[in-house]
Amino acid sequence: MSADVTAPAPPERGGDGPPAGPGVLRLMLDGLRRNMRQYGMVIALGLIVVLFAVWTDGDLLLPRNVSNLVLQNSYILVLAIGMMLVIISGHIDLSVGSLTAFVGAFLAVLNVRHDVPWPVALVLCLLVGAAAGAVQGYLIAYLGIPSFIVTLAGMLLFRGLTEILLKGQTLGPFPDGLQKIGNGFLPAFGPDTDYHNPTLLLGLVLIAAVVWQEVQGRRRQREFALQVPPLRLFALKLAALVAAILALTLLLASYKGAPIILIALGALVVGYGYLMRNAVFGRHVYAIGGNLPAAKLSGVKDKKVTFLVFLNMGVLAALAGLVVAARLNAASPKAGVNFELEAIASSFIGGASMSGGVGTVLGAIIGGLVLGVLNNGMNLLSVGTDWQQVIKGLALLLAVGFDVWNKRRSGA
Repeated sequence: MSADVTAPAPPERGGDGPPAGPGVLRLMLDGLRRNMRQYGMVIALGLIVVLFAVWTDGDLLLPRNVSNLVLQNSYILVLAIGMMLVIISGHIDLSVGSLTAFVGAFLAVLNVRHDVPWPVALVLCLLVGAAAGAVQGYLIAYLGIPSFIVTLAGMLLFRGLTEILLKGQTLGPFPDGLQKIGNGFLPAFGPDTDYHNPTLLLGLVLIAAVVWQEVQGRRRQREFALQVPPLRLFALKLAALVAAILALTLLLASYKGAPIILIALGALVVGYGYLMRNAVFGRHVYAIGGNLPAAKLSGVKDKKVTFLVFLNMGVLAALAGLVVAARLNAASPKAGVNFELEAIASSFIGGASMSGGVGTVLGAIIGGLVLGVLNNGMNLLSVGTDWQQVIKGLALLLAVGFDVWNKRRSGA
């Protein structure tokens, strides 16, 4: 005679109902460990901000300093977005710093020496960046020359062309309209509230968009029976995002408002984030970086994708060059030095993998902000440039070491 024993039902995959009592905390900790790669750098950025805010007696979070922090790191963040795509596809680009300087020099020659209207000069500079990226992309994708060699040659080539164009001298100044690209702020309007009203409005719109995007993303994951973080952990993440955006909005709105370049950067993050998450092109970039032979067998046109990745990098390097020149109000032969290293470091700190196939646009932004806060905080503390290089090198080493450790832990 057999007994009819019913086994307890396993917990629903990705369910929102964690067990009561100590199991709630355990489930949240398990979810945090599973998503450590996603949340690790966000937590690190928060800790760095808190530490430097304490060490500088609050100077780091002064509205003027926060605004300067955005302006000083905007071009690195633009480069980091493009570099993240390059690294995800399994390549590297060492030429972006020199290309940034070359585009700035080309802008100065057009506008200052030949009186070309600055809007026309901007378009021509973006086309030059696209052409430079296309040439390098063709050599890498269709001729099979390693990206390290091609972009190393490009680094030397564009640096030399910059010296030739500028004849070793700084060239400027630029018109006021052009300067606002690197230094301008949104114009104010509305009633007197002691805050910059357009920035407050943008902050509220951004909060609503982030909440909607996160909720929709979680809902899509559940519809496809994918594992999602526990509800309490998701709510904690959402609250942290809203608090961070609200704090940044209030800080910027209490000074001069949102910088124009911050609006452009936000548009880039949203656009490229959607491209990499939802578009076929983004899926193909991840595929060729993660497993090139399998991607080819699946019908992915790897050469075309690689070509477009480097063309895109050229355009973003040109945009960064325009921002740098506008911020400095001049083109300099020494502009863009080590920008490629900053962009590469931002990508790896933000979660990119050396082997390709892993990384996010938002991760590149977080990595760039980590470096930016480190630079700004150490400058406020009067740390010498020698020790600054040591500390940033250790930060990069720790980030990559964390990535390796996380992979081994996931494999185990």
